[in-house]
Amino acid sequence: MKTKLNFSILAVTLFSAITLYAQEIPIKILDMELKANQQEQSKTILNNEIDGVTTEHITINSDITKKVEVDTLNKTIYLFITGNATLTSGGKTYDIVPETIMSPNNVHDIEFKPNNNETLHYLKITVLQTALDLEDIETFPKENINTIYFKKFADCESYTEPIKSPQTTSRTILPNKYIPRVAMGTVRTIGPDKVGAHVHGMLEQLFLGLTDNHSVVYADEAQVDFPEYSLLHIPRGSSHSVSVNANNEMYYVWMDFFVDKDGEEWLKTHNTNDE
Repeated sequence: MKTKLNFSILAVTLFSAITLYAQEIPIKILDMELKANQQEQSKTILNNEIDGVTTEHITINSDITKKVEVDTLNKTIYLFITGNATLTSGGKTYDIVPETIMSPNNVHDIEFKPNNNETLHYLKITVLQTALDLEDIETFPKENINTIYFKKFADCESYTEPIKSPQTTSRTILPNKYIPRVAMGTVRTIGPDKVGAHVHGMLEQLFLGLTDNHSVVYADEAQVDFPEYSLLHIPRGSSHSVSVNANNEMYYVWMDFFVDKDGEEWLKTHNTNDE
């Protein structure tokens, strides 16, 4: 009887340990509704998932004008998801459309406002700058840090990668050498298709599902449905992949946050059209 009891305790202990250490894929579905009596809402999402990285989902209507704040201890990236707006800086006007990226760099006179009757949804990603980052950025091209970075996703340079099929369109929407240890891009294809399993222990990664994205993300033994307007964290060091069923679309932003600058060697797996 004692042997059976000990075996039961051992079994429960092992099951608890397996459950505790089972891989998970943290995900947050964005709230895309702004109540009639609201002009603005802001929510921090996937808080404390990546050291030094804060992600906010911000929604504003056309009654709100946002002035961009710049400081030396943090770098920010704005990913405009849906809605149309107008951005002004240095006497110039920029049209914000769905799927636009902006980083102020060292420019202080930036503000934007949704167009009449428009609601603007965007992610504001803030990256804390380490002492090494502050040294590293001094080596970047001056135009990369002293001018506003503003690009529509569709206008960004495309690349290919061995883990993706020929029918996949990938674009680099934020190259490295703008913000230390950060790069971003998009992946788009129609199913059936997949991004093959791969591992990168040198970086943390977020995925943002864009309009009409209906895919599935895998990390080791875990998997999660990945719908449009959702943000997830790929567990660092996991073997992960993405698949999409027939007639569905895979369309997302990847965001790489490298542990150190040496890790950026991973980006050499991206083959641009002019190489």
